[in-house]
Amino acid sequence: MDVACVQEIRWRGSGCRFFGAIGKRYKLFWMGSKAKTDAVGIFVAEKWVDSVVSVERHSEIVLVLKMVLGDCLLNVFMVYAPYSGKPYEEKREFLERSISFGKLYTPK
Repeated sequence: MDVACVQEIRWRGSGCRFFGAIGKRYKLFWMGSKAKTDAVGIFVAEKWVDSVVSVERHSEIVLVLKMVLGDCLLNVFMVYAPYSGKPYEEKREFLERSISFGKLYTPK
């Protein structure tokens, strides 16, 4: 596996760091919240790290990683939806934001 999305990593703030032994490492790009809940991240295999051209941290539950592979642009989305224990208002807001967010990345 070369790219993997993860949720609930429970780290504050945002950043990136390597994990694993040299030659078998993955770089984690993450976006967390102040409360250490609902954080998301994307692991990228070391061989593809130089292909990452941008990381867009929209919120603690939305992360977009852009990679250039040959002459193609690959967008990797990590979106963590509110779960059953969250208030209805938070779920509704998530749905509305997701719809408008999706329009930003729709091919023209």
